[in-house]
Amino acid sequence: MVEKPYPWAVGAPLEDHSKSKHSILRKYVSDYLTVRCKLPQQEKFRLAIVDGFAGGGRYKHGAPGSPLIFIEELKSAVEAVNSHRVAQGLGTVEVECLLIFNDAGPGVIELLKSHVAPLRAEVMETCPRLHLRFEYMTEFFEKAYPKIKLLLEAGRYRNVLFNLDQCGHSHVKRSTILDIMRSYPSAEIFYTFMIGSLIAFLRKNQPERLSAQLGYLGLSIQDVQRLDSLMGHQQWLGAAERIVFDAFHVCAPYVSPFSINNPNGWRYWFIHFANAYRARQVYNNVLHDNAHLQAHFGRSGLNMLSYDPRHDEGALYLFDQSGRNSARSQLSDDIPRLISESGDAVLVSDFYGDIYNVTPAHTDDIHTAIIENPDLEVITPSGGERRKANTIGISDVIKLKRQRSFFPMFFDASKKG
Repeated sequence: MVEKPYPWAVGAPLEDHSKSKHSILRKYVSDYLTVRCKLPQQEKFRLAIVDGFAGGGRYKHGAPGSPLIFIEELKSAVEAVNSHRVAQGLGTVEVECLLIFNDAGPGVIELLKSHVAPLRAEVMETCPRLHLRFEYMTEFFEKAYPKIKLLLEAGRYRNVLFNLDQCGHSHVKRSTILDIMRSYPSAEIFYTFMIGSLIAFLRKNQPERLSAQLGYLGLSIQDVQRLDSLMGHQQWLGAAERIVFDAFHVCAPYVSPFSINNPNGWRYWFIHFANAYRARQVYNNVLHDNAHLQAHFGRSGLNMLSYDPRHDEGALYLFDQSGRNSARSQLSDDIPRLISESGDAVLVSDFYGDIYNVTPAHTDDIHTAIIENPDLEVITPSGGERRKANTIGISDVIKLKRQRSFFPMFFDASKKG
């Protein structure tokens, strides 16, 4: 596959899949700061944002690219967070952010600097609680990464967001993703690639595994060239998700293998990697707030990829109301079953840790499914019982009731006749 560089100098076109990614990035940065600046005693928050394929800053007709989106949303979020804190009688929070922008084209970076300058000046003039530091690089990402890592280590950054919006698939090694996630306690990655490039890589390096994964579509390894005509089929989306998850799940505890939604052909993948369930929880909620931007094919409750394609068990999930209704129905069965597999009680924080790599569901739907389930109760640390879904906390315990309506996991051996 021949990759064409964006013509930033004359106005790069903003394609639909990029619009979708930008919408998600905007909302995520806003929600990220809101969640990370909640402690009443907090006075400062530090983070770094690395845009490994930054581009020239603005697309044709002036639409901002990801570097400018990060600056805009940081400013907006800091203002919103501090307005809320003042209204609550709390002190304000100072946010320090290192922004590292890299692109292989020197001319592209110079253009980006010209677009960053007015936003930087605006932040300095109007948002005194936001402190930005900029570093620019002009190298291929894999060559730049060791230098980026030195900058992050010198600044002792623990909270790091990487945006790796590459063309194709070959510009970021899986070993580099793994290194990022292991190097920083609170690392997250937004990773873009074309599924066709990943398939080509796997065809060359793991042909037997790829052939098995594509088998139920009626494709052999020799038939991969026919994929283009199948990419608009929902069954293809399900197969591709499994391939993506299988390829990347070892890179981080939480990996979202969802495609940019395009019913005419699911070709672009936008993956979120995280080390903490809270990050995946926020990401799932962001997708529901921006329905139809990403797509999932499979189950909508827990164990989202564990359906049997031969029996037509999968369904398209677009993070919309229809999908949420389906999720609540499945969660009502899945959650008691998961609790029973551990015994009869699970701490909510442990429950979150178990589920958020295997569900596309919204937090509200998960909580509602727990509270409304006749087989479950939520016990507070003081021994009381939760009655409302929106009051469930991480220190609560989800417990199976003694009288249950669903079948037991196993019978009492002492009663065996």
